Amino acid sequence: MNKLFQQKFLYALGVIFIFPSLAMAHTGIGDTSGFMHGFSHPVYGVDHLLAMVAVGLWAAQQGGRATWIVPGAFVSVMILGGMLGFSGWPVVFLEAGILTSVLVMGILIVGAFRFPTRVSVLIVGFFALFHGYAHGAEMPASLGAVSYSLGFALSTAIIHSVGIIAGLGLQKLQIDKIARYAGGAIMLSGIYLAMA
Repeated sequence: MNKLFQQKFLYALGVIFIFPSLAMAHTGIGDTSGFMHGFSHPVYGVDHLLAMVAVGLWAAQQGGRATWIVPGAFVSVMILGGMLGFSGWPVVFLEAGILTSVLVMGILIVGAFRFPTRVSVLIVGFFALFHGYAHGAEMPASLGAVSYSLGFALSTAIIHSVGIIAGLGLQKLQIDKIARYAGGAIMLSGIYLAMA
């Protein structure tokens, strides 16, 4: 199993290195209207996807109430960030904030850092503002804005759940070191995306 995991890991990492353009899930790209566009937006950018999975993995590592409170806080603050993006409120260092979230979340997973839940909520909440802003800046200025918001919030919650389920499953199988390897891959991907 370990050899199979290593092969899949290297394949996935190779795809990220070969196709960095997959990281373009940011403002001004593509048609954006309605629930399905909002739902698909977090999935199309590697940086968004990595950060969302990382939040779930890290929450699973923390255990207890943090397993659900931390991702819930991310989604809640992301919606606030989406409103800021939709309203045109200026946010500086948007791309840097998103890429830093990937790097930092990877580091937190590698080190299996545990903080009081409120500190963890502050960490993910800070990064959620950047991710939400990117989603909100593409939100359509019509009645579709509500459905678009619901779409990206639901998609984010599902991606967090994938990270949580993976993290808890690895713990149950007593191979939770694999989560740390995944954190390392997320961290390296953040470095690569920042330089691409």
